[in-house]
Amino acid sequence: MKRVMTRNGYGIMLVLLLTLPAHAGETRIVSVGGSTTEIVYALGAADRLAGVDTTSLYPSSADALPDVGYVRQLSAEGLLSLRPGLILAGSEAGPETALAQTAAAGVRVVKLKDGYTPDDVAAHIAALGKALGREEQAAGLIDAFRADIETVQADVARVTSRPHVLFLLQAGRGPMLVSGKGTAANAMIELAGAENAVTAFSGYKPLSPEAATLAAPDVILMTEDTVAALGGAEAVFSQAALAPTPAAREGRLVSMDALYLAGFGPRLAHAVHDLAAKLHPEHDFAALPARPWTEAE
Repeated sequence: MKRVMTRNGYGIMLVLLLTLPAHAGETRIVSVGGSTTEIVYALGAADRLAGVDTTSLYPSSADALPDVGYVRQLSAEGLLSLRPGLILAGSEAGPETALAQTAAAGVRVVKLKDGYTPDDVAAHIAALGKALGREEQAAGLIDAFRADIETVQADVARVTSRPHVLFLLQAGRGPMLVSGKGTAANAMIELAGAENAVTAFSGYKPLSPEAATLAAPDVILMTEDTVAALGGAEAVFSQAALAPTPAAREGRLVSMDALYLAGFGPRLAHAVHDLAAKLHPEHDFAALPARPWTEAE
């Protein structure tokens, strides 16, 4: 379990940080965003990490690092309390005011651009490699990543089925949400050679029985945490909104680890491979080589 920094002394720490020379702590990094942290590890710079956010769940060794909170609910005090010289932030990191206040205190902030394509992943790796002074390692990682994703894409191009997939997510105790266009889930479904069953809107919206019936998904896709929270596959299929669907009738439910499925980090090629194999069980996909960043602990 991550060790969460207490707020005791945040004010004093902030004053001290503002009086430090600009170069102080320049080798200390705080990584915010699950895929961002994965890239830091893959580039061999984990020894410089001073802290991470709560979405940094892979590799598991990141759990031992101090936790600055949820990626979208950061505070300048929490970030500065770890005395970083560099903040590496995923596109989802925020609020912007917290990052701006951190930068105003003399900390370099590198924030990645949004994007859910293999090219975006390569760009993120290159950007972090430059920020960390590990351009050579980044180039090698990108080459391996591109080789893997090209292998997967060639396999996916040969599948003959295009199942309609409905991605559902439950955040905490809120309503079940459906993924539309412009989401990581939508991008993953398409990369795996399937079609999103819902394209009438962008982002996420609450699930309704009428919408689910109209979507008529062949497969229901969820995170493992969502399936567990609902009580397993039978409980999922018994929901009024899902019971009439082809997916429920055929018992086709696919679940994957949330960060692996939608993180869009260096493990993307392997995640697409695994999702495609689940969505197209009739097709044989070529195995991908094990990479250090896919076998980390």
